[in-house]
Order: sequence, then C-alpha cells, then structure tokens
Amino acid sequence: MAGNDDPLFWAKARAHLVRYGGAFSPLIAESAAGNFFTDADGRKILDFTSGQMCAILGHSHPEIVAVARHWIGELDHLYSTILSRPVVDLAALIAEISPGRLDRVLLVSTGGESNEAALRMAKLVTGRHEVVALSRSWHGVTGGAAAATYSSSRKGYGPPQPGSLVLPAPDTYRSRFIDERGTYDWQSELEFGFELIDRQSSGALAACIVEPILSSGGVLEPPEGYMAALAEKCRERDMQLIFDEAQTGLGRTGHLFACERDGVVPQYLTLSKTLGAGLPLAAMLTTPEIEDIAAERGFLFYTTHASDPLPAAVGLKVIEIILRDRLTERAAQLGERLKAGLLALQQRYDCIGDVRGRGLLLGLDLVKDRRTRAPDPDLAQRVARECLELGMMTSVVRGGLGIFRIAPPITIEPQEIDLGLEIFDRALARAVH
Repeated sequence: MAGNDDPLFWAKARAHLVRYGGAFSPLIAESAAGNFFTDADGRKILDFTSGQMCAILGHSHPEIVAVARHWIGELDHLYSTILSRPVVDLAALIAEISPGRLDRVLLVSTGGESNEAALRMAKLVTGRHEVVALSRSWHGVTGGAAAATYSSSRKGYGPPQPGSLVLPAPDTYRSRFIDERGTYDWQSELEFGFELIDRQSSGALAACIVEPILSSGGVLEPPEGYMAALAEKCRERDMQLIFDEAQTGLGRTGHLFACERDGVVPQYLTLSKTLGAGLPLAAMLTTPEIEDIAAERGFLFYTTHASDPLPAAVGLKVIEIILRDRLTERAAQLGERLKAGLLALQQRYDCIGDVRGRGLLLGLDLVKDRRTRAPDPDLAQRVARECLELGMMTSVVRGGLGIFRIAPPITIEPQEIDLGLEIFDRALARAVH
C-alpha cells in the first residue's frame, strides 16, 4: 500500500473534496487506538487534539467499540418519535449528573444543533429574539449558531440573524481593560459591554450564549466571579443564559461541567463533542418549567437523528467510564503536569507569551514580543508543522492569533504528556532558529 505521498489518493482528494476549513494535513490516517493514530507511512502520531476535540477517551476505546458493535446490530436508528431504552436512560443520567435542575434533555447529533435548539427554545419561551454572545465565541456554522459566533468566519455569508449582539470576550492576556500594572478590570469591561448591549437592543433581549472557557477563541478562561456577574446581568434583563459546554463538558477541565467551578447554573446547557467520544451525539438541557412552556407553545426541533438509539447507547457508556474511572479528577491532576511543563517551556522560549486554561484544556499563546503581546500566527503554523513532522497532532485556533489549543484525551498517560512536551520543545527549537 502506498504511503502518505500516494499520488492517486491526493488526486482524488483534490478532485472531489470540498475544502471546508483550510488546507488538509499532508498525511493519510489509516487507524487509531488509544491516544495515537497511525498514518500511511506507519508512523504513530500523538493526538494532542482528541480528534476534533471529541475523542475524550482516546480512539477505539474497547468498551465504546463493544457498545457500538452491539447496537449497530440491534437498534441503530428510528423514526424520531419512536423512543428506545438507551435514549431515555441517557436523558435520565444526564439529568442526574448535571448541575441544578436541568432535567429535560433533547438528544441530537452536533453541537451546532444543540445550540440551535437552545436558542430556538429561548426565543419561543421569552417571545423575544435578540441574542448576546462573546466576541471570541464559536457556537457552530448553522444559522442561529453562526450568528452568535464571532471568533472567525463571519465575512462573505450575508447578514446574520437580526438581533445578534456582542459582548467583549474576557481576555485576561490582551484585554483593553488591563492597566499598566497588569491588573485586569473585568468588572468594568463587563459593565461597558452591557452598556453597549442596552444601547443596541430594541427591547427584545432573549438569551446570552457563552462558553465557560472560550476554546476556539484562544482558550480564554474567564476570571472567577465573571460568570456569576454575567448571570446577574442576564437576570436584570430577564434574559435566559445558555452555557455551551461542547468542549468543556464531562470532565476535561477538572470539573464534570466547567460551570461548576463558578457555581452558576444556566437556563440551558449544551453538550456535544465529548458526549459521543468521537461519535456524533449532542444534548440540549433545560429545566422542566422552561420545557413545559415551550411544549405548550408548540416547540419544534424535529431533526432526522433526534433520539437515535445507537449514539445514545454510546453516550451512556462514555459517562459511565468517566464516572467509574474518576477521569475528572485525573484530568485535573494531569492538567497540572501538562501546564507545569508548558510553563517550564515559557521560561526557555521568549516567543511563549502566555499559558492558560485548566485541566486538559490549555492554551499556548505565541507572540512576536512579550512586551507588546503581538501575536505570531506565522510562528504558530511553523511550530504546528514541526510538531506533525515529529509525530504529534496539534491545533492552532483560527483568527490569526497564534494560539495553540491543547486538548489531549483525558485517558492520556503521564509519559505521553511528557512526550508531547518534548515534541513541543523540539518543534519550538526548530521553528525559532
């Protein structure tokens, strides 16, 4: 079999694939197991991105494989009004482990869908349409989710949905509300943001959608107290709060749900990537009171793969493994090891401006100059290419910011973290000299 330079493979790819997110990586994946995938040259590549931030248990986890094999031969897909035991059991389990009284659950396929469902329900229940999001957000590429996405990819697609309003994202490294002493005045920034919201609003504020850590926006971790203050601003305006925990949910940050650190329970919470551990599965959670009103008003979110039994059965097993193996605590501990290693690299490389995040969701911010904090996206791309050459898959966030989003599976071993740090070290050395 030909290797990564297989001319027929790449000819077919160029001829027939739509380019949906930049250049494809110059390798062909053949298999994946644990925290590595193998390319067509037989190289094992350490996966420091968990696939597309989804493979939270690594690749081809034997228990997930067993569940998928069973249900693909037993009960895979049904008409959306037909219920099955995996669907009801998963909804009940999610309700049990989620914060507050988020006891009603809609199961769909992707994060964009779950966010669309939450936004759609909030508009129906409030009777209003304006949606507030953060300026470095990523919530999806479908209509409502795209209108609330500000980190990239807004230009060229026509007007977003009416009522799309934006708050400044809480950037502890580059905010304009950081004074000369380096103190970040997030309270004043939040007040300023809502002053603008109040001036923009036509009196139809429905919802505010935020990620507890803005992953695709550069792994921006709001300071403690920020989310509680944001929730209070929403209460003052009778807005409903939506937490998008696509990348932070189910243990990655050292809490089962990232919002638990802040002690804030939203009206809606969405899960996706981590829930299916690589299979397409997402969930929208809300309270019985809100869901009752929505149902009375004829809430409609009828999609082809709502309540599919096969992914629901996988989701049940994913949560079982995370709880049973105490992987949330493990993510917190291994995250400290990874962060300490990145901070050690920062002491050796002036191009590392900031290391941030928590648990196994960390950001590595590369800069041209530490004093000005000017981002260095070209250097980040060179480092990413060197990492891949050295045997590690990484993710540089969009938007020309030069920020690595580091999110290995929470099943990663300590020695694999050390390997990843060694590869970063070697890649940085190659790229800066």
